[in-house]
Amino acid sequence: MEKVRLQKFMADAGVASRRKSEELIAKGHVRVNNKVVTEMGVKVDHHDKVEVDGMPLETEKKRYILMYKPRGVISAVKDNKDRKVVTDLLKEDVEERVYPIGRLDYDTSGLLLLTNDGEFANHLMHPRYHVDKTYVAKIEGILTTEEIKKLEGGIKFKDYTSARAKVSVMSKDKKKNSSIVKIIIHEGHNHQVKNMFDAVGHKVEKLAREKYGFLTLDGLVSGKYRDLTRQEVAQLKSDNK
Repeated sequence: MEKVRLQKFMADAGVASRRKSEELIAKGHVRVNNKVVTEMGVKVDHHDKVEVDGMPLETEKKRYILMYKPRGVISAVKDNKDRKVVTDLLKEDVEERVYPIGRLDYDTSGLLLLTNDGEFANHLMHPRYHVDKTYVAKIEGILTTEEIKKLEGGIKFKDYTSARAKVSVMSKDKKKNSSIVKIIIHEGHNHQVKNMFDAVGHKVEKLAREKYGFLTLDGLVSGKYRDLTRQEVAQLKSDNK
């Protein structure tokens, strides 16, 4: 590993974004080889001892995983209610300490990315990067044309107004009074898709995320995962510059 700037080293270790890491350095929170560093020009590698507020940073090989998250699993590395979390699904071949990028609700299934690359995760989650996320929802009732327009135009909530979405009805069951709807958004507010449908009078009965940008679940079954290819990682980084 060649030496890199300290703030990049910290971001890669998942401490914070480069900008936040620079703030921590400037305020004297970081020590390199037992010396406090407050300047931005310092370069380090894995041979150096880097500490943030007394906690040592460990560098690992970067790992990028695409998982088909099942329903009934928490998008976290631990849970205070002792429920199953996504990292419980990883086998011994994943030695790195990966964590999910964003989250899917406990009862939502679908595509979830995990990594130990903090800078990569921060880029994908940053609001200015519009990564399309495609969901398929089974909802109560049949969407009207007016309701579709409201969903696509943006729903006003207490804390935010949802950005424009793309909505298409895949199927309708008038006897059971339900629909299968595809919705594409690029935000990630808590319970956003469910709240959007609730806002137009339709409860979500089942929800799955089928695509994240250009990535799909092709070849995976629920509970399984695969590593992203170098080309996929490069494209995600390229698409989000």
